[in-house]
Amino acid sequence: MTTDPLPTSSALDEETARAEVYGLLSQLYYAPPPAELLAALRVAVTDAPAQGAFLEEPWRDVVAAARDMPDRAVADEYDALFGGVGKPEVYLFASHYLSGFLNEKPLARLRTALAEMGLGRDEATMPETEDHIAYLCEVMRYLIAGDDMAVANLTKQREFFGEYLQPWANGLCDAISGHPKARFYKALAEFTRAFVSVEAQGFDMLA
Repeated sequence: MTTDPLPTSSALDEETARAEVYGLLSQLYYAPPPAELLAALRVAVTDAPAQGAFLEEPWRDVVAAARDMPDRAVADEYDALFGGVGKPEVYLFASHYLSGFLNEKPLARLRTALAEMGLGRDEATMPETEDHIAYLCEVMRYLIAGDDMAVANLTKQREFFGEYLQPWANGLCDAISGHPKARFYKALAEFTRAFVSVEAQGFDMLA
């Protein structure tokens, strides 16, 4: 997954900030966060990492949760919510929210769209299917920050976001926020919800 630095300033170029937020979400949803990422979160400024006052309160809540919880507690929470053997407490895959089952038609459509953009999953580094929220956030980061302008442009961002992320992101956030074991990830889910809302509003203005 991405190793981009943590967003630390609301004065960052807006597109760079958007890409970094997607990169951060990708890291935090992919696996229990490493110690260095949590350390960076704990000293992060509490201004919103992307433009929009709507993001500031949920971002402060993420930083506060990171500061209040030791590394082990955050890792244990990740495992309790998303890990374990068999059925997880909370699914991180789009197909579950869109069709009720894993590895269904939404995943097939996604794979077709990724292939058309020349993108694919490296199974050696990410065994999960492409509809994992971390992978989708990483694709959005690439569509914002990538060098291939035929793919990395606002039109592709809007299309991909509207088709593969927006329709189910709130369902995921609801599942996390409503779980009694969620604390750090509840804060992250609410920040995710706010960020997705800001992104949706921005793309609506381009339509």
